[in-house]
Amino acid sequence: MTEQAPPPSAIDTDPEYRAAVIDLLGVLAYGELSAFERIAADAAMAPLIDDKAALAGMATAEYRHFVQLRDRLVEMGVDPQEAMDPFRRAYEEYHAQTTPKDWLEGMVKAYVGDGIGTDFYREIAAYVDDDTRALVLDVCDDLGQSEMIIDRVRAAIQEDPRAGGRLALWGRRLVGEALSQAQRVAAERDALSTLLVGGVDRPGTDLAEIGRMLARLTDNHSRRMAALGLAA
Repeated sequence: MTEQAPPPSAIDTDPEYRAAVIDLLGVLAYGELSAFERIAADAAMAPLIDDKAALAGMATAEYRHFVQLRDRLVEMGVDPQEAMDPFRRAYEEYHAQTTPKDWLEGMVKAYVGDGIGTDFYREIAAYVDDDTRALVLDVCDDLGQSEMIIDRVRAAIQEDPRAGGRLALWGRRLVGEALSQAQRVAAERDALSTLLVGGVDRPGTDLAEIGRMLARLTDNHSRRMAALGLAA
């Protein structure tokens, strides 16, 4: 019995959707690559060898996620560098505006600043095909850093309560800068908006659901800040 070929996916039949998926994978891939570089550099500020080792493990996981995304782009017949290049400036400007001054600021950035980005990509994953969704959710999965970061930041605040106010301001700045760059990317990359609008055989969303999505992002940010012992 001859096996039937699987039906073509939207990536093959819908050029707008294909462009949107390429942008999504491209922005994620560059984000993972830049996270690898940043976390590896942050390890130099870690006060304890155990902390250095933990950050090295996080950086390794970020690079592994980058490789997954890069390989998927190659499978799609896309040059990964061309897919990532449109997002390079936004990431570099974000990191330039949010360079941590010390170990604690680096930890808050990894937990709070990166957290709002991964939350957004998880939300977007609801509007892509099953294979792309599985990949996005995998690379946005927690790397095991949350518990360590929460413990270290809370211990530092307990030792020096004045650090709490400084880090709370830092957390708010991180989110403001992240949202600013995300809005800029969305304005420049029309293809990404098609993931929310929908298309042939693909569900879209409406203004009410977008409002609920923004509320969820805000709630998640507040929970992260509270977990660190900081005011949102």
